[in-house]
Amino acid sequence: MTTAFVNGDFLPLESAAISPMDRGFLFGDGIYEVIPCREGRMMAFTRHMSRLQDGLDAINIDNPMTTDDWHTCLEKLRRSAAADDCAIYLQVTRGPASTRNHKYPATSEPTVFAYSYSIPAASDGAPSTATGLRVITGRDRRWQRCNIKSVSLLGNVLHLMEGVEAGVEEILLFNDRDELTEAAACNVFITDGDRVITPPLDHQKLPGITRSVLIDLMRRDGGWNIEEAIITRQQVRRADEVWLTSATKDIAPVIEVDNRSVGDGTPGPLWSKAQTLLYRHRFDLD
Repeated sequence: MTTAFVNGDFLPLESAAISPMDRGFLFGDGIYEVIPCREGRMMAFTRHMSRLQDGLDAINIDNPMTTDDWHTCLEKLRRSAAADDCAIYLQVTRGPASTRNHKYPATSEPTVFAYSYSIPAASDGAPSTATGLRVITGRDRRWQRCNIKSVSLLGNVLHLMEGVEAGVEEILLFNDRDELTEAAACNVFITDGDRVITPPLDHQKLPGITRSVLIDLMRRDGGWNIEEAIITRQQVRRADEVWLTSATKDIAPVIEVDNRSVGDGTPGPLWSKAQTLLYRHRFDLD
C-alpha cells in the first residue's frame, strides 16, 4: 500500500482526495518538488526546500509548513516506501476557492499533497549500468517563467510527447535564437573536449537540484573544466557527449540526437567520470 500525505493526514493513496474547486486542479496554481531517495536517505533536502520556498514566494503562496515539519512528514513517507530507491513527490497549491475565477483570493488555505514512488537504481558510473537515451530537438514553446517549478506542466507534457511520438525518450528545446534551454523534464549538459558546458540559468530554465549538486561537486573536486555558457544547436550537434540531469535520472547519457549518434553511440568517458562522482558523493552536499 502506498501512503500519501494530504493536509496533515497520512492515508492510503487511493483514499486521498482534494476539492474539485482547488486552484491547483482548476488552474495549475501551485508549486511542486521531487526529492530522490537513495540508500534510504533523502538527497539534497535543504536545496529542495529552498527551491520550494522560492517557488511559493514567486506566486505569493505562504509555505504552510516549517522546514522541520516538512522533514518529519517526508521522512515518514520515505520510511513507508516499498524500496530504498524512491522519489517523494510533494506539491503545495493555493487551495480551494468558493468560485472559479482567474483572480485568486486574498486569503486561502493551501492544499498540501505528497507521496513516494519507486525509481530505478542509480548507475555507479560503469557504462554497463547506464541507460542511454535517444532524443530529438525542437523549438521551446513553453511559457516565459520556466524557472518556477509550477504544477502547470502542459507545455512540458506536450513537448515530451513530441519525443514519445517520434519513438525517443526526450526532446532538447531551443529558443528562437537557436540556443539550448533544457529538455522537457531535464537540464542538459554537453562536453567539448575536456569542457563540460551547461546553459546558464534564467527564466527559460528550471534551476535543477541535480544540476546544481553536480556543478558544485565538480568545482569542489577540482578536476573539471565546467562552464555555464550559451549553447547553440550547432554545438549540440558537434558535442562529444550530451547528458540529461534530473532528480530521478541522476546523469543520463544521450546516445542519439535527431537520429544521429553522439560520439560512438555509447556513454562517454566524461559521463562515466561525472556519474561516478555523483554516485560516490551524493550525500555530501545538502
